[in-house]
Amino acid sequence: MAWPPASHRAQFLLGFREAFPALVATGTWGLVTGIAMVKSGMSETLATVMTLAAYAGSAQLTSLPLLNDGVPLWLIFAAGFVVNIRFIIFGAALQPYFRHFSWPRRLGLGAFMSDIGFVMFMGRYGEARERGDPLQIWYYLGVVGPGWLIWNVCSIIGVYLAAAIPASWSLEFAAVLALLSVVIPLVSTRPVAVCIVASAITAWLGQGLPLRLGLAAAVLVGILAGVLSERYMDKVQRT
Repeated sequence: MAWPPASHRAQFLLGFREAFPALVATGTWGLVTGIAMVKSGMSETLATVMTLAAYAGSAQLTSLPLLNDGVPLWLIFAAGFVVNIRFIIFGAALQPYFRHFSWPRRLGLGAFMSDIGFVMFMGRYGEARERGDPLQIWYYLGVVGPGWLIWNVCSIIGVYLAAAIPASWSLEFAAVLALLSVVIPLVSTRPVAVCIVASAITAWLGQGLPLRLGLAAAVLVGILAGVLSERYMDKVQRT
C-alpha cells in the first residue's frame, strides 16, 4: 500500500489536532465503562472482549443491569438498539460523503463513528458543497481513529484497575463533566442551542422510561427542534 499523499496526511493531522481536546472526555468515559462492567460482576476477560467488540459505552452500560437480571437476549439487543438508534441518523447524514465506497468500506468507516466524531466532522464539512472528497475522508479518520484507540485503551485500563478504584471517587460524574467540556464550546449558533436545550429537557423528563427510551426520544426531539429553529431563522432573515 502506497504512503498517503502529503495533503491527505495533513488532513489526518488536522482532524487529530481538533479532536485532541475531546480525547480527555473519550478516555474518561471509556475508563468509567470498563470499571462499571467489572463492578457489575463481569469477568475481566469478558469485559475486555465486550469493549473491543462493541465500542458503544451507552449500550454497554445499558446492558449490564439486564445481564444481571437474566432477561432474554433479544431484549438486551433491543435495549442496545434503542440507545444507539441515533447512529442511524448519523449514518444517513454521512452517506453523501461515503457513498462512493464499497459497502464493506462504508461498514468499516461507520464502525469507528462516535458522537464526538460525528459532531466534529459535520461541524467542519456539514455545509460543504462537494462531498466525498478524499481530504474529507482523511479528516474523518484523523478524528475517529485516535478516539477509538483511546476509548479501548482506557476502557481496558478501567477493567483491570476496577478492584483498586473506590466507588467514592464518583468517576461517572467526572465523565459527564468531561463530555460537557467538549459539547459546550460547540454551541455557536441559536439552532444548536435550541437543539441542546430541547434534548436536555426531553432526556430529563424521560428518565423513568424503560430501555432508556428517554435517550432515544431526546435525540429525536433535539434534531427536530434544531431543524425547526434553523428554518425559522432562515425565514426571518428572508423577510
